[in-house]
Amino acid sequence: MRDAAFREYFERHHDSMSRLAYLMTGEAEIADDLAADALTEVWRHWDRVTAADDPAAYGHGILMNLARNWVRRRSRERLLTLEPLRRALDPDVSAVLDVRGALRRLPHRRRACVVLRYSFDLSEKEVAAILGISVGAVKSATSRGARQLAELLGGRLPGGGSAALARIDGWEAAR
Repeated sequence: MRDAAFREYFERHHDSMSRLAYLMTGEAEIADDLAADALTEVWRHWDRVTAADDPAAYGHGILMNLARNWVRRRSRERLLTLEPLRRALDPDVSAVLDVRGALRRLPHRRRACVVLRYSFDLSEKEVAAILGISVGAVKSATSRGARQLAELLGGRLPGGGSAALARIDGWEAAR
């Protein structure tokens, strides 16, 4: 029974967990590893997962914690190795919008809220459950994250113009 239920959970949520990990880390290989690690933890704590109000949110929460830890480790490694930045900090250097690069520059909680709200189209309540924070904190982090994302992208639109409300690849970011 447990094996069949977990197999169903795995098949239903593996792809979304992998996409979420990719959006949080920006690295496909790492995303697959994090999704696998999160699903391993789901298996290890299957009783808690099935007892949760929303088992999918529980699994996504595990994944978000693993992604946050990976990003922190990676940041420390970069500081220790003094690896040069891949791109200049000035958002006007490139005419091409790079949403992934801009997402990587957002603080973890803002990035998580923006990704879960806009890429996964989850409600504020669902995001709050996944991240273990209040709905108000989700609203604040999402708003600030969207504003910061628009600033990082320079408010540019694909035609070269700018707007108070930028729509970029389905993302709406307030300036």
